Amino acid sequence: MPLSRAVFLDYRSLDLGDLDPAPLQAAFDELQLHDATAEQDIVQRLQGASVAIVNKVRLDASTLAQLPDLELILVSATGTNNIDLEAAQARGIPVRNCKGYGTPSVAQHTLMLLLALATRFPDYQQAIKAGRWQQASQFCLLDFPIVELEGKALGLLGHGELGSAVGRLAEAFGMRVLIGQLPGRPARPDRLALDELLPQIDALTLHCPLTEQTRNLIGARELGLLKPGAFVVNTGRGGLVDEHALADALRAGHLGGAATDVLTVEPPTQGNPLLDNSIPRLIVTPHNAWGSREARQRIIGQLAANAIL
Repeated sequence: MPLSRAVFLDYRSLDLGDLDPAPLQAAFDELQLHDATAEQDIVQRLQGASVAIVNKVRLDASTLAQLPDLELILVSATGTNNIDLEAAQARGIPVRNCKGYGTPSVAQHTLMLLLALATRFPDYQQAIKAGRWQQASQFCLLDFPIVELEGKALGLLGHGELGSAVGRLAEAFGMRVLIGQLPGRPARPDRLALDELLPQIDALTLHCPLTEQTRNLIGARELGLLKPGAFVVNTGRGGLVDEHALADALRAGHLGGAATDVLTVEPPTQGNPLLDNSIPRLIVTPHNAWGSREARQRIIGQLAANAIL
């Protein structure tokens, strides 16, 4: 049965004008969609609402205390760190998030970054723009060494739905996939300790959550254990890789390249060590790996399903 009134406080963070909100609208008697909501407007907009839908808008204990009619919180993302979960539980308000919606999108983005590093795609594009191919002495330009993924070893840190999808794509390119043991997780025979994994692999991709145990999981010591010329790709969470250490390893020439879709603070309004244009062989994308239209439409469907559980 549809719930009476729902309010989506930051709908623009999900819909760029290309989604169909009908499944979500059908889940409620009334649905209000706000492109964005300033902190001072949260309580006013949620007055009388039984359901709050948010992506990154914060709902803290003080805010929840002013919303006696609230019965459910839906989060249009996987992370729920913007919700005071203890306060919600104390008030008997379930919090339901979305999961697995972006697996195909993030998996292909991960392989795109790995392929771009292996083929030196950004360097060749820049060389063409600079006119270097036009001035070449032969038919092709081969100024930047190209690496084949065939036969190389990929290390995965995080082997849930997303890590597994990345592993399958890597295997399609002929890579051998090894899985690392995450700290705080029960030991498994198919997982390698980090110090055993890193020296064996030619590329490392990260797909694990950010916790106190995984923060700076890959630091200067771990980067030093990687083979010279290895690649590092982080489409997991900012903070899994020590950003200063990664910048130093790239400047020192130890790594073949690195790519990240995530930073410790987003958006990086105060700058970030990895946004320095002097860092060689680094690709940064703006946390958009998840953002295909198909993935965002899946979130709409999951929100609707979570509303009627």
